[in-house]
Amino acid sequence: MFAAERRQLILEMVRANGAVSLRELARVVQTSEVTVRRDVRALEAEGLLDRRHGGAVLPGGFTRESGFPQKSHLATAEKTAIADLAAGFVEEGEAIVVGAGTTTQELARRLARVPGLTVVTNSLLVAQALAHANRVEVVMTGGTLRGSNYALVGSGAEQSLQGLRVSKAFLSGSGLTAERGLSTSNMLSASVDRALVQAAAEVVVLADHSKLGTDTMFQTVPTDVITRLVTDEPPAHDDRAGTELQALADQGVQIAVAGSSGGATGNPGAPGAQVAGGDSGPARQQRRDVPVPGPRRQVPGAAAGLRSATALGEQNPGAERARVADLRRR
Repeated sequence: MFAAERRQLILEMVRANGAVSLRELARVVQTSEVTVRRDVRALEAEGLLDRRHGGAVLPGGFTRESGFPQKSHLATAEKTAIADLAAGFVEEGEAIVVGAGTTTQELARRLARVPGLTVVTNSLLVAQALAHANRVEVVMTGGTLRGSNYALVGSGAEQSLQGLRVSKAFLSGSGLTAERGLSTSNMLSASVDRALVQAAAEVVVLADHSKLGTDTMFQTVPTDVITRLVTDEPPAHDDRAGTELQALADQGVQIAVAGSSGGATGNPGAPGAQVAGGDSGPARQQRRDVPVPGPRRQVPGAAAGLRSATALGEQNPGAERARVADLRRR
């Protein structure tokens, strides 16, 4: 197949799906990923598509949202590493909310091992991942099913979250910038994510480095409400992602950086790096935390005295167990 034919087929696939992985492109055009990557660079230079780590997407920051089949093949190693690390921030007996997305689905698979956990979610994929976890209680919102990402959205989902109080919210999205925070390209999804944030005392965003510096239509979580970002190590040549990470840290967001399965980030003995402990899968991930320069603003709607389950458990384990039991009775 000539280069012009390959590139036309690649362009048609991206236009049809919104986002396609390099692996899938190489399979369809029957060539190597190295050749496909070169074709994608050429198409990007013509302004016909944008490169993302591990794939290609429609050009521009305000593109339509790609569906679950396409997202599930993008940055899979990075999502796995992020989920491994994020699971370490969940404590036994906590009550949390988990939003929709392929990265949060990976997180849910790891949460199945956390005893006494209560997970509130609007995602069918998150619920499915936890369905057979004997020691985890799953609470689903109401709402209308959105087939492209298997999430419940609309007024029913938002109303079912009213009055809910949990310690942490774990969310993903389509883009993250220091200026606007987390954003998505779908209005209904954004509205439900905002309701999930209202219920939590802390907000943890899961986003691989390809989403850093990308801005999409609907803001879900302003930067000053994000407690922590869990991401992967950007490539050395990705100046945009590195700049965005620094800007987020400057605004008080705690940054936890995980290594991918292709190689751990940093050096376990290096300053500012530490190995995440616990049962986090076959590969032990690296974590680098950028400390918060000042206290985070309390999320609107969260109870004034609500603290993380870790702090509550250290000071009064009985009170924490009673709080979780009360939530389950509601």
